[in-house]
Amino acid sequence: MRKLRFTHFAVLGAVMVPLVVGAFVYQQRETVASAQLLDEVLRITASRYVDSVPPNDLYEKAAKGLVKELNDPYSVLWTKAEYDQFSQQTGGKYGGIGMEIAPTNGFVTVQRVFPNTPASAGGVMEGDRILKVDTANARGWTTTQVSDKLKGDPGTTVSVEFGRSGVSEPIPVKFTRAIVHIPAVPYTLVFGNIGYIPLQQFNETAAQEVADAVTDVTKRGATKIVFDMRGNPGGFLDQAIATSNLFLPVGKSILSVRGRTGEVQAYSATDKPEAPTIPMVVLVDPHTASASEIVAGALQDHDRALIMGTTSFGKGLVQSLYKLDGGYALKMTTAKWYTPSGRSIQKERKLLPDGEFVEVLPDSLETDSARRARPQYKSDAGRIVYGGGGITPDIIVKPDTLSTPEQKLLLSLAPKSQIFAQELQDYAGEMKGKVKENFAVTPQMRNDFIARLKTKGVTVDSALLAQGGSTELDRLLGVRITSMAFGDSATKRKYLDDDNQLQAAINALKGVQNTQGLFALAQKAQGVASVR
Repeated sequence: MRKLRFTHFAVLGAVMVPLVVGAFVYQQRETVASAQLLDEVLRITASRYVDSVPPNDLYEKAAKGLVKELNDPYSVLWTKAEYDQFSQQTGGKYGGIGMEIAPTNGFVTVQRVFPNTPASAGGVMEGDRILKVDTANARGWTTTQVSDKLKGDPGTTVSVEFGRSGVSEPIPVKFTRAIVHIPAVPYTLVFGNIGYIPLQQFNETAAQEVADAVTDVTKRGATKIVFDMRGNPGGFLDQAIATSNLFLPVGKSILSVRGRTGEVQAYSATDKPEAPTIPMVVLVDPHTASASEIVAGALQDHDRALIMGTTSFGKGLVQSLYKLDGGYALKMTTAKWYTPSGRSIQKERKLLPDGEFVEVLPDSLETDSARRARPQYKSDAGRIVYGGGGITPDIIVKPDTLSTPEQKLLLSLAPKSQIFAQELQDYAGEMKGKVKENFAVTPQMRNDFIARLKTKGVTVDSALLAQGGSTELDRLLGVRITSMAFGDSATKRKYLDDDNQLQAAINALKGVQNTQGLFALAQKAQGVASVR
C-alpha cells in the first residue's frame, strides 16, 4: 500500500509541474497584453484626441490615473510643486515671510502671523488683505498662487502691498525671506499644578518641542499633564516614536509595521524618557489621526496615560515616499502598523466616485453594541482596549453642542459666511489695542458689529438674538478679539469654559495623585461612560 500511495503521489506531482509552468506562461501573456493595452491607449490619445496633449502631460496623467484607480486616498503621485508643498506642511520649515493665508471675498487674507518671522517684524496683522505681490495685482488669486510668490530662497526679498480695515491707503512692506518654523507646540499653559501641552502636528521638530514643553510646564510647577492631540492629523513616523519615548521606559514596544511580505519591523523606546511617571491625560477626537494615534495607542496599551475625548480617526496604514525622476514623488501605502498589544486601529473606508472619502460603517464606535463587535485586546495591566476602528478613549467626553437658538443664528448667517468672517476679522483688528485681556463683550460692541454687518448686506435676526443666539455671537466676537490682541494661549485660558473636554481632563487630574488613580476613575466610569 505504501508503494501505491507513493507512486500515486509521484504521478500527481509530475502532472502538476507542466500546469504550474503553463500558468506562469499565461501570466506572462496577460502582462504583455496589458502593457500593449496601455501603449495603444497612449498612442491613440496622443494622435487622435480632439485637443493635443503634450507627451509629458500625457504620461503624467496616465501615471496619476493608475495611482488614483488603486482607490486608496493615501496613495498619490505628486508633481514637484505638490511635493514641495507637502514637504513644507510636514517639515515645519520653509523659506518665506511667516503667514497663514486663506481666500476671503476675492482677496487672499492673512489668517495668522507666526512669531519671530519677517511678517511679525513687518507689522502684518491678521485680517490684512494681500493686494499686490511685487508688481502683480493679487485680486482674485488663489491661495496657492500667492503662496508660490511669497515663498523663495532665504535672503531674497519680496514686496507686498496690504489692505487693512480702517486704513484708507494700501500698506507697502518689503520683506527679506527667512526660514520660517511652524511650531508643533504653539504654546503651553499651567492650571495650578496641571500643565497643558497642545501638539498640533508631527513635523520634524515635534518630539523636541514636546520635550521642551514638558520641561517648561514642570519648571512652572506642573506635576501632572494634559497632552492634547485633538485635531492632530499626524506626520513623521520617527517623531511619533520619539514622542512616545518621552513617556515610556527603554525597551517598551511602541509599534510594529507589517507589509505585504509579512516581514515585521518592530519599534521600541531606546532613549531615557523625559517624563516616565508623571500622571497624564491624553485628549483625542475624530481628527486625531495616524502618527498621533501611534502615540495614543502606545500610551494606552502600556497603561501610561488615560485617553479621554472621542474616538480617533482610525488610520492604521503606513505610507512610503519614493522620489522619482523629474521631481515627481510617489506616496504609496505599503504596510499596516499595530499597537504594542497587536491591534490594528484602521477604520474601513472607501472612495466614492466623486472623490469623497467615507466610512463603510458610519458609527461613532462609542456605543456598547459597536464596541462589542470590535476585536478586543489587553493592555499591560489587563485592561480591555479595542482594535478595528480608531483609538477608543478610556473615558468618553463628548464636546459641548450649541443650543438651538445658537445653531439657528449660525445657520441664518451661513449664506453670507465669508462676509461675516471678514467683518469679524476686521472688527477684531480694530479692537486690538483698545481692550484689556480681561475684557468682556458688551451689548454696545455686539450692536456695533451687527451695524457694520448690515452695511455689508448681512442682516442678523433680532428674534434669534433675543432667544439666546446672542450668546454665540458674543463668544465669536470675544474669541476673535482675544486671539488677535493677546494670542492663542490667552484665548484658551480665557475661554476654558467653552472646552468641556479639557475641563474634564483637568478635573480628572485634580482628583488623583498618580496614573493608577486615573485608571480607577476610568473603571468607575466603566471605561465607556459618556461625560456631558
